[in-house]
Amino acid sequence: MHIDIITCLPRLVESPFNDSIMKRAQKKGLVEVNIIDLRSYATDGHKSVDDYAYGGGAGMVMMIEPIDRCIQDLKSQREYDDIIYMSPDGELFTQSIANQLSLKKNLILLCGHYKGVDERVREHLVTREMSIGDYVLSGGELAAAVISDAVIRLIPGVLSDETSALSDSFQDNLIAPPVYTRPADYKGWKVPDVLLSGHEAKIEQWRLEKATERTQKRRPGMLEKH
Repeated sequence: MHIDIITCLPRLVESPFNDSIMKRAQKKGLVEVNIIDLRSYATDGHKSVDDYAYGGGAGMVMMIEPIDRCIQDLKSQREYDDIIYMSPDGELFTQSIANQLSLKKNLILLCGHYKGVDERVREHLVTREMSIGDYVLSGGELAAAVISDAVIRLIPGVLSDETSALSDSFQDNLIAPPVYTRPADYKGWKVPDVLLSGHEAKIEQWRLEKATERTQKRRPGMLEKH
């Protein structure tokens, strides 16, 4: 998989890809992540990527010209499955969408900033808009990192245990069940006996029951929907 992240603040998004699973995925050659400085596509000496909004109002707006120049340059190098704009009013990102995107080959993630982007970017240049929640961040960089992490970890070979991602919360429209590790008894707080029994069928049944119970308590809408 190839992911290009377009941002006017590259350093803000670099760190998540330099450690842990994201770093190992790149070293294995399973994913290539390029962080592209939008300012390199600016046309003036000040490397401007934002301007005042027509009609007035507070805040600056990211201009269409450098964004278009950047996207067209990238599209001349490869064909993209999706060009996704990070926006608080976009489609709500879910595990299901992460699963879908993990099957793609090439993605562009466009990070908004300031008061957002010129509306013509949304109308003509992107294919999807994505939100990680109903709140506003300073820019789309952190959202792009979140989406990239959720997607990349699903690529076969990224996780050392291939079944790990399949048992994550939301994969089966259920929240993951409780998990325990050693010691089996700590200050009188004991691990459930069934998990120590070695009986796989009973353990799986217990996990399903606990996952359903936890989902009903914390996210009842998930069960109602599915």
